[in-house]
Amino acid sequence: MADNQNSYKQIVKATSLFGGVQVFNIIIAIIRSKFIAVLLGPTGMGIAGLLTSTTGLIAGLTNFGLGTSAVKNVAEANGTGNQIRVSTIVTVLRRLVWITGLLGAILTIVLSPWLSQLTFGNKDYTLAFIYISITLLLNQLSSGQMVVLQGLRKLQYLAKANLSGSVLGLLISIPMYYVWGIKAIVPTIIISSLVALVLSWYFSQKIKLEPVNVSKARTIAEGKNMLVMGFMISLSGLITIGVGYIVRVFISHTGGVEQVGLYNAGFSIIITYVGMIFTAMATDYYPRLSAVANNNELSKKTINEQAEIALLILAPVIMVFLVFINWVIIILYSNKFIAVNEMVHWAAMGMLFKAASFPIGYIFLAKGDSKMFLFSEVLANTYILFFNILGYYFFKLDGLGISFLIGYIFVYVQVYIIAKVKYSFSFTKTFVRIFFIQFVLTVVCFVITKWIDKPYSCIIGSFLIAASAWFSFKELDKRIGIKVKLFN
Repeated sequence: MADNQNSYKQIVKATSLFGGVQVFNIIIAIIRSKFIAVLLGPTGMGIAGLLTSTTGLIAGLTNFGLGTSAVKNVAEANGTGNQIRVSTIVTVLRRLVWITGLLGAILTIVLSPWLSQLTFGNKDYTLAFIYISITLLLNQLSSGQMVVLQGLRKLQYLAKANLSGSVLGLLISIPMYYVWGIKAIVPTIIISSLVALVLSWYFSQKIKLEPVNVSKARTIAEGKNMLVMGFMISLSGLITIGVGYIVRVFISHTGGVEQVGLYNAGFSIIITYVGMIFTAMATDYYPRLSAVANNNELSKKTINEQAEIALLILAPVIMVFLVFINWVIIILYSNKFIAVNEMVHWAAMGMLFKAASFPIGYIFLAKGDSKMFLFSEVLANTYILFFNILGYYFFKLDGLGISFLIGYIFVYVQVYIIAKVKYSFSFTKTFVRIFFIQFVLTVVCFVITKWIDKPYSCIIGSFLIAASAWFSFKELDKRIGIKVKLFN
């Protein structure tokens, strides 16, 4: 029992720690989104979203996942205690980010007319793509510095670099949008990337490394491992970016750039603000699951524990968004974005199934089964893309929310079946009970917001939120002793 409690405490502690950093970043993102929404409107948000998602796709093609794979290499070198080895790996990494960053920038410049035509339906944004091509180099160089900080466990520097970059980016971008409006989009993207690079470089320079001479042959030998592993990992991210890009282009061509802005705003609420819980959890969860991946029983226990905590934390948050979504949209954006409230309602329901599928999905990587991971990602993104296009074609923005819900029900079933067949995984009765209770409360809350007028829906919904939160509190107290901590 003590071991179980310690395990749950570790999950909650890690979620709180990394969640704190996410909260600061999200507060800054909320302020930025609010100003951009007011100063640029849906059209401006749509243009910015299309530019960044397009360059994000190119970056996914050219960065070889070094931001993920190289962390392992730096950390392993650091674990040996050999400073020459650490310096060698860091030197190789810094060379690779220059090569891959330049590759991304050059590719963007060469393809800029085609990217403008494909993304916006004309060549008016060719020059914009040429200008922001420099951000692919700047972002990759910044990513390399962050990998060094993370791999060497300099988490304070890492957090300071992230937070100070977000704050400075905000302070620079708002006046530019205020003065120049939509014309400031491209300069703001470039300056934000430059600020992030300067700050990451500043904090990484605080780490003293031994000077080393690394030959070309050594660079190729050490870099090959980083690139091969990173390429396999980045493929899944690239697929997701590609699906998002295709959906945005389809919306742009079918409904216009303003609809893309509304789509971006709606899913920012779900993916960024609600999904921060997954981001916070994943930082600790993946290495913890990897440590027990060779034992199916321990893997099952770890996945169930993570899924329970995810659901207990997430369910009350989802219900808050269901009941008070109009106020949330107005606070985060403006009245112009109210059109996304139905889409967010449906998508919020889908987050429950993501809470169940998210812990299972990591088992493929933890087991080192990269082929199965890639197969699962390709399959999931294929039908999610199909559902999104079908949903928008027939039901516009509301259809995208419905497709999100249906898509994650399919994802949940898919990863569960694969994990059960390959690794003898199953959910415990405890998790099933928690999921059932929170699901019923959420569905009732969803129905009330649809069928009962305000303010009665808000009153009843508040009672349901309180019931969900009280249930989560009781369940968390059983696992980590919240009451004892509060009294102490």
